[in-house]
Amino acid sequence: MTMNVTEIFGSKVFNDKVMKERLPKETYKALKKTIEDGAELELEVAKVVAHAMKDWAIEQGATHFTHWFQPMTGVTAEKHDSFIQPEEGGKVIMAFSGKELVKGEPDASSFPSGGLRATFEARGYTAWDPTSYAFIKDDTLCIPTAFCSYSGEALDKKTPLLRSMQALDKQAVRILKLFGNEDVNRVITTVGPEQEYFLIDAEMYNARPDLIYTGRTLFGAKPPKGQELDDHYFGTIKPRVSAFMKELDEELWKLGVLAKTKHNEVAPAQHELAPVFSTTNIATDHNQLTMEMMKTVAARHGMTCLLHEKPFAGVNGSGKHNNWSISTDTGVNLLEPGKTPSQNAQFLLFLTAVIKAVDDYQELLRVSVASAGNDHRLGANEAPPAIISMFLGDELEAIVESIIDGTDYVDKKKKLMSIGATVLPPISQDTTDRNRTSPFAFTGNKFEFRSLGSAASISGPNIVLNTIVAEALDLFAEELEGAKDFDKALNDLVKRELTAHKRIIFNGNGYSPEWVEEAKKRGLANLVSTVDALPSFVSQKSIDVFTKHKVFTEGELMSRYEIELEKYAKVIDIEALTFESMVKKDIMAAATDYETFLANAINAKAAVGVPVPSDTQKKKLQRAAQLTETMDAGLEKLEADIAKAGEIENTYELAKFHHDVIFADMNELRVAVDELETVIPSDIWPYPTYGEILYSVK
Repeated sequence: MTMNVTEIFGSKVFNDKVMKERLPKETYKALKKTIEDGAELELEVAKVVAHAMKDWAIEQGATHFTHWFQPMTGVTAEKHDSFIQPEEGGKVIMAFSGKELVKGEPDASSFPSGGLRATFEARGYTAWDPTSYAFIKDDTLCIPTAFCSYSGEALDKKTPLLRSMQALDKQAVRILKLFGNEDVNRVITTVGPEQEYFLIDAEMYNARPDLIYTGRTLFGAKPPKGQELDDHYFGTIKPRVSAFMKELDEELWKLGVLAKTKHNEVAPAQHELAPVFSTTNIATDHNQLTMEMMKTVAARHGMTCLLHEKPFAGVNGSGKHNNWSISTDTGVNLLEPGKTPSQNAQFLLFLTAVIKAVDDYQELLRVSVASAGNDHRLGANEAPPAIISMFLGDELEAIVESIIDGTDYVDKKKKLMSIGATVLPPISQDTTDRNRTSPFAFTGNKFEFRSLGSAASISGPNIVLNTIVAEALDLFAEELEGAKDFDKALNDLVKRELTAHKRIIFNGNGYSPEWVEEAKKRGLANLVSTVDALPSFVSQKSIDVFTKHKVFTEGELMSRYEIELEKYAKVIDIEALTFESMVKKDIMAAATDYETFLANAINAKAAVGVPVPSDTQKKKLQRAAQLTETMDAGLEKLEADIAKAGEIENTYELAKFHHDVIFADMNELRVAVDELETVIPSDIWPYPTYGEILYSVK
């Protein structure tokens, strides 16, 4: 049966088309005013919307509703309530009130709060976000909501994202008015997040406790064949994977997710899905849905989807490229270079604002992608380095240089153009090669922030991007609004700021050791680990910019800092306990069995009169015994250090101890385990190997 994509797309979404059909005209207009202009939603409007939403959901087979929110766990949360309402005579009716639509009250006691509230204070509220459409999932009406505490602090990832979008909107409109764009009422940021992931056979997954508990393999020797031949990248998609991708597309299209591109990635068993751009808020919701659907659909096909940034050592990990841009409500992309002088001057100012923002707040951008999982990727010749820099491409960098130097720019057609406040030559897209080593690259009419980890919510990096660019635009507006000669003031500002922030622009190889030294000379930050990066989140500079634009309160910032430190320590602790268990219960026994096997073979030869075993046979047994002893000593140290960690009360010191000591213990222990895997016969080794896992899906 042929699938009609246009018919199924958005069929599970209470979108604009459905609202227009089902809501009275005045209600529809009022709701649109709330969505587009931020006008307050009247309860009477909410009542009408709730009734229409309930009827539509029931027609779709829904029996329950839930406020779907994004607490600081990194995943989504739901509490399902049925539509039933008791009637006399033991009957029920299906009902859904405006109050239930607008506000929910889930128990907040078990969600991370980082000290914003006491554990015994259970009350928390969810509030409907009308800018993100409700949808049907698993016969449940899901209503995207914000989540806050009893006293109003944001306990989620959506609330500060909406605040950051509002902050950038406000400052960008100020700038646009200076250029005479009186028709622009709103500026939004858009995102298209490319999602990488691994697919492995479910039986292999279930046979590895480390994958089950931590999402990554804690040990594993390199297989004979990995990604060396580059034959998996963009290769023919295997039948099981193709069937998965087809169903995933269908499920996502029903939910209104603009799934566009799918292909094999570099590593064996690795793949990628990329959507069309959406507004940042909706793109964030859709990416959370995408990750959830990937896992759900994979299970239907006897597979498991791995979203960890580094499930397997020695092959590329998974990231999430955050393609970010700025657009007006009139349809103009503000990062599109354009063809007329006025548009080019406008583009140049917005470009300068982004350059300034990235340089001034490079540490914040690094923090926004920091996690225990992503620490395995960054700088590992498969992802951008931990050092934040910007790639502009040869042509745009040459234009920036000409502005700084005050010289004319000659384009590739040798056409001389004067560079000034209002004259910038049209820049054709894709005039230079891509730089995959750059964390933050200009790609024609957007910036691609490539440092995000595959498992992370995209909300954090976009909160930072929106806020720091809003800050740069605010400073520019302050200066230009009071200028007597706008063109001269604009020219002076752009030249000054590009000169001041030139250091952040780097078009070279971010993987090279030379870049580390060069970045150091330029004064760029190199925050290698999450523990190194997190303090920057609560520096006075960060507190000032977030509180100034009302994106976070100081308390909300401190709470997130505590949450991320605790999370880091807990992730490493779970990994350590899992490693300890696997070594003690199975790997040590396998090593002992192998030694016994070797000893019995030697003794058997001696019993039948075979000459004294060769040195090779002796060395095998000796090496096995040495590895077992090394493993035993490493295990003993790991256990002791896990116990020491339990005595540390300071959150930062606890996270640092897990990074410096426990993580190092596991890496040392892994060396012996991985070598044992290469010599112990497969019928004795207790777990599936990398080769078996990576090539398990046919």
